[in-house]
Amino acid sequence: QVQLVESGGGLVQPGGSLRLSCAASGRTFSSYTVGWFRQAPGKERDIVARISWSGGVTYYADSVRGRFTISRDNAENTVYLQMNSLKPEDTAVYYCAASSRPFGTRVGQYDYWGQGTQVTVSS
Repeated sequence: QVQLVESGGGLVQPGGSLRLSCAASGRTFSSYTVGWFRQAPGKERDIVARISWSGGVTYYADSVRGRFTISRDNAENTVYLQMNSLKPEDTAVYYCAASSRPFGTRVGQYDYWGQGTQVTVSS
């Protein structure tokens, strides 16, 4: 079992930055791929970024590539999402999720989910 808790969301102006954290419990966390997803009102939940169990392989959605950076610290059981140059269209609830599959990009491929953290980008 893996339990995930997100933090770091909030209100930020366009062009600003936030760093989200996903803290995990469970001694096997380091063996899981972790993804960050987001869901805006009335829209589907889509993947934003993904990181392999070792941290060596990452994936980014086209909409965030070059602005967001995913990283992990397995010693601390934590995955981060550094978000820079934020835009109003980045406004959403952000979720982290863990998967036993190495290359999952779909919601159904993830086994464990956090409760989400709200990110609002507005002036």
